Amino acid sequence: MPINIPILLTWMRVALIPLMVGVFYLPEGLLMPFEQGIISTAVFVIAAITDSVDGYLARVRNETTAFGAFLDPVADKLMVAGALLVLVQLDRVNALLAFIIIGREITISALREWMALIGAPTSVAVSSLGKVKTIAQMIAIPMLLYYDSLFGLIDTRFLGKWLLIVAAVLTVWSMFYYLKRAWPLIKEHGGNLP
Repeated sequence: MPINIPILLTWMRVALIPLMVGVFYLPEGLLMPFEQGIISTAVFVIAAITDSVDGYLARVRNETTAFGAFLDPVADKLMVAGALLVLVQLDRVNALLAFIIIGREITISALREWMALIGAPTSVAVSSLGKVKTIAQMIAIPMLLYYDSLFGLIDTRFLGKWLLIVAAVLTVWSMFYYLKRAWPLIKEHGGNLP
């Protein structure tokens, strides 16, 4: 397994997931709900920043690797899935929304893997629609983890819920976009590898 700074940052993101989730499962009274929200939000934001930094460093330092290309999206999906599952249990997110987002991530990951195996990975490369979905999701989740008024001005509960609904709509839309792009190759190969 290759080790470089981008991969170490990705592993750090994976290691932060139990901390982000775990603050909500500490013994009662150890942390106040407000403190849990601040800690989990801070951890999620730090993890999201490492996602941008590791990709940037990999490109600038010419340290892109096949293992890094595999691990990075896995870390992202684990981070989002972990946060959504906690938010569902805390009754801050509807389980259907979480299922839509997590289900799409699994579907598109599997589609990308299959497309790479048939030699057509760019057919389902990340689109601008997928990027907008990710931005909405990465803003909504920390707001819902924080779940309080920000500076007495921003209702993170309301804004986070609506942004997550937008993310879920974009999730479905982008999934159909990717499936439509891949469909000719799926038909051509009949779902089989060459």
